[in-house]
Amino acid sequence: QVQLIESGGGLVQAGGSLRLSCTNSDRTFSTYAMGWFRQAPGKEREFVAGIGWRGGNLLYEDSVKGRFTISRDNTKNTVYLQMNSLKPDDTAVYYCAAGRRWSLVLREPSEYHYWGQGTQVTVSS
Repeated sequence: QVQLIESGGGLVQAGGSLRLSCTNSDRTFSTYAMGWFRQAPGKEREFVAGIGWRGGNLLYEDSVKGRFTISRDNTKNTVYLQMNSLKPDDTAVYYCAAGRRWSLVLREPSEYHYWGQGTQVTVSS
């Protein structure tokens, strides 16, 4: 069972930055495609960014391109989401997710099998 633990959320002013982290102690963590999703109040969960298991295959939702960066450190069993130039529209609960093993980047929520508990990101105007 892959248990994902997110951290790094919080309250930030528009234009500021946050870095989210997602860790897992399972020794197979490095073999999973990983992703970040978010869900704002009253809205469906949406894809934010994804990374393949090797780390070189990346995908971003259009509204975060150029502002957010996903990365992973398989030696630390951790995936990151660096968020810069934050906007009030980025306010949401952010979820880390693990998809298929040995896979390139995945986009659809149905392709992800394990989810973290979520971390709140609030951007004030």
